Amino acid sequence: MDIEFNKNEDQNKQLLFQLHKKLETIKLGGGKARIAKEHEKGKLTARERIQYLIDSQSDFLEIGTLTADGMYQEEGGCPSAGVVTGIGHVSGKMCMIVANDATVKAGAWFPMTAKKNLRAQEIAMENRLPIIYLVDSAGVFLPMQNEIFPDKEHFGRQFRNNAKMSSMGIIQVAAIMGSCVAGGAYLPIMSDEAMIVDKTGSIFLAGSYLVKAAIGENVDNETLGGATTHCEISGVTDNKYETDQECLDAIRNIFDKIGSFEKAGFDRAEPKKPLKNEEELYGIFPSDRVKPYDMLDVISRLVDNSEYEEYKKDYGKTLICATARIDGWAVGIIANQRKIVKTKKGEMQMGGVIYSDSADKAARFIMNCNQRKIPLVFLQDVSGFMVGSKAEHGGIIKDGAKMVNAMANSVVPKFTIILGNSYGAGNYAMCGKAYDPRLIFSWPTAQMAVMSGASAAKTLLQIKVSSLKKSGKEISPEEENKLLQEITDKYNEELSPYYAAARLWVDGVIDPLETRKVISTGIEAANHSPITEKFNVGIIQT
Repeated sequence: MDIEFNKNEDQNKQLLFQLHKKLETIKLGGGKARIAKEHEKGKLTARERIQYLIDSQSDFLEIGTLTADGMYQEEGGCPSAGVVTGIGHVSGKMCMIVANDATVKAGAWFPMTAKKNLRAQEIAMENRLPIIYLVDSAGVFLPMQNEIFPDKEHFGRQFRNNAKMSSMGIIQVAAIMGSCVAGGAYLPIMSDEAMIVDKTGSIFLAGSYLVKAAIGENVDNETLGGATTHCEISGVTDNKYETDQECLDAIRNIFDKIGSFEKAGFDRAEPKKPLKNEEELYGIFPSDRVKPYDMLDVISRLVDNSEYEEYKKDYGKTLICATARIDGWAVGIIANQRKIVKTKKGEMQMGGVIYSDSADKAARFIMNCNQRKIPLVFLQDVSGFMVGSKAEHGGIIKDGAKMVNAMANSVVPKFTIILGNSYGAGNYAMCGKAYDPRLIFSWPTAQMAVMSGASAAKTLLQIKVSSLKKSGKEISPEEENKLLQEITDKYNEELSPYYAAARLWVDGVIDPLETRKVISTGIEAANHSPITEKFNVGIIQT
């Protein structure tokens, strides 16, 4: 192994160490003392409930673990946005699980909680996955109600989705395992079945304090909306259980009796590990975002048997298009080649840049995969489209539009992994969040922004200096350097994959060795949803 490999490996493993430490802290939710309080009440925590519920052989692919990371600091923070969401198997059936974390602000909804819940429902709807809600929430976080209550993508959208999912035939099961207040009370009751845990579970539109204030009635919460009230008097809930465990067992029994589903029919062979050592990814992948490398070295450590067939491999070389298998599933891979390549005419092309020929090739490959019902996997390490007079005269905008058109109109499921750079329109063409990837995850080395940190900082500095000059202020070279450093630091913080994950621009940050699992889980989920839409690209930009 060479020095460069060892250096990359050291730096990438340091980044992984930071990721694991961060996840460890986040998974404690409101902290050990709050967890102990839940246990004293006889309750399990959100993550303990999920672990108990899923099959012993099942992995749980958590979605949005890093949501709200570093946000709401003035409110004391909100780890994982106070809710745990992800995909797992219950009694052999793949499903989406949504569990409020009562250790974080009593499970109250912050603006990012709403966004995360809606993302979980979106995944369930796109993939026609049954969904299980483990409800334990104090409702909307009142000091921020204006950012969570009235708009289209706010709290109320969740109940709209409950109704839509029901009409689509998507199974929804809810367990009330703690508080369930106000508008939030509709969520479990709009599900197919609603169970409740005795003494710890309660559900009402208004709690005892609000009832006293509104109509002057004195009533305790248990009488108002406890398990006995709703199972024996109102009929709002279906059955009550003594403990969390009994309630979760009842959910497992429901899922044990569910009929089979119609499949999309994506092709799967016997899964095989890559022949090349996956752990070498740490040494191959440069931690320095400007260093070139051969993306085929990465692909051969992600695909079964390290085998792939390239499409038009000698044309449009800055984009690799290839068919392969990942964990047995057939996939079409579109990946940015990061080494410098040479065209047949002797022209040098920069790695990570999309040129006219590569955009043209990718558009055709995407159309082929749609024709053959092959899911698409985008591996992003992209600086953007080629600029300059030669590229503009060659019709780069037209060719880029063609690629975006084919990708945006794809009816096969799309999955995106951001390995390194994800800049500008390159993010869009390579199926960024705006283009409905079924799942989108980042490696710890990812950077996402409209342009690279260095380019952006210099541009922002020019704007700032020019604005100061207009107001009659001259600044010294020293002041200019200080300003550049401040701008660069702020911009670099926003480039971080954690900044993106906190805002759910990506579903999470993963160890590169988890990439195969994420894609395989995603395709297994997508296989629950038959393709009913015809592939139609509309007007192609010829």
